[in-house]
Amino acid sequence: MTGTIDELSVFEGVRPAREGDLALESQGMAPIPEDARYGGTWRMFTIWFTPNMELSGVFAGTLAVVVGLGFGLGLVAIIAGTVIGSLPVAVLCTWGPRTGTGQVPLARLPFGKTIVLPGAVQWLSSVAWDALVGLFGGEAAQLLLGVPFWAGAAIVLAVEGVVSVYGYEFVHRLQSWGSAVLIVLFAMLTVRIFQHHLALPRDTVHGGALAGAFVLMVTIAVSQGISWATYASDYSRYLRPASSRAAIFWLTMGGLTASYVWVESIGLAGASVLGNQTVSGVRALMGGGAPGVLALIAIVFGAITSNSMNDYTGSLAFQALGARVRRPVTAALVAVLAFAAILWMHAGDTSVRFENLLLFIGYWIAPFCAIVMIDWHDNSQRYTPSFLRGELMFSRLGSGWPAIAAFVVGYGAMVPFMNTSIVAGPVAAALHGADLAFYVGFIVTGALYYALRNAAGPRFTAAGPVTGPGGQAEGQ
Repeated sequence: MTGTIDELSVFEGVRPAREGDLALESQGMAPIPEDARYGGTWRMFTIWFTPNMELSGVFAGTLAVVVGLGFGLGLVAIIAGTVIGSLPVAVLCTWGPRTGTGQVPLARLPFGKTIVLPGAVQWLSSVAWDALVGLFGGEAAQLLLGVPFWAGAAIVLAVEGVVSVYGYEFVHRLQSWGSAVLIVLFAMLTVRIFQHHLALPRDTVHGGALAGAFVLMVTIAVSQGISWATYASDYSRYLRPASSRAAIFWLTMGGLTASYVWVESIGLAGASVLGNQTVSGVRALMGGGAPGVLALIAIVFGAITSNSMNDYTGSLAFQALGARVRRPVTAALVAVLAFAAILWMHAGDTSVRFENLLLFIGYWIAPFCAIVMIDWHDNSQRYTPSFLRGELMFSRLGSGWPAIAAFVVGYGAMVPFMNTSIVAGPVAAALHGADLAFYVGFIVTGALYYALRNAAGPRFTAAGPVTGPGGQAEGQ
């Protein structure tokens, strides 16, 4: 038995056969055969709406006030940034039915063996997002159940871990059920906020500082939406090949924008009450009693729905970087490692650490998107399950040097434009704090990758030269 077959055997297994089939999914990053596809495109709304109805999005909205924006400009920045950040996710989500393959595993084509770097970053990012979201879920469980914080966080992680271990269909069903529940509970929270007659925030900076604050808030909102780009086709890979690309695109856009604009607007409007103590602030807004309990349940449930996707995507990313480990095992591993990260987050200044990680771990996604989109444009005819099943095997991959070179240089070009407490670039400082790193990274990486691909040969792919009739390699 060859190494290629051994590798494939690890990444294939039990698959759900229809909607509602909650069998434990052992299928990993191997492409889903076309005759094993099912499900309606409507699921693309709930899968991208529900996981964002949680407290990290609310807290992101409060950052508009922190940087100096009032309600009007803050809302415009949130809407603009959400739309920009959601576009790549919607585009990449349409690739699932065509390829039957998850997002980071697909990136093996352009990156070749250097997929180890973006694959590892995605896996670590999944753990970090688990910590960011699980922090609020753990605090809510602590208040709801009267247990220590570590126990509340452990409960949230245990439930989300079970969902992610069971896999694709269980994750989709949870998002579908959760959408109705969270819409009702967040509607109650919205009403309660405005019943408190809160004074909507006003601009506290002016002139160039106001412009810089606006651009920074747009970037914060971009980072929320675009953070799902490396997850996109993971949750559409079981859809039938003939599924409408337009429907998938618009349902994905609708789910992301509706959820993010809603929860971030809650944070923006209620910033004076929410502040750093988001969970306590929400319970106070709801007035205690039954409404306060419902708010805490919503926070716990929202954390579970969001983090189940972090664990699931983390499991595919871990396989994509070359680890021959069964998907359920790696899904559970993400949840376990997130527990330590949650305890670290809980120990200090949540506001500073949240903004730090939210922006910094998300910067790499812009260069990643530029590379995979260019490769798709140039080689879309190759992205079929039958081709991918063989060519995505690690032993078949090439060096991928154009992709990794463009990725590293593009990320480096972003640094002067970043504005976080980890890195405050000179260009961002000169622009009154405006953070343009995402846009610079996408453009620089895309341009460089396109040039390097051409320099390597017009038919270059990371998996090697295109083969002609009889298996003879064509010009590279």
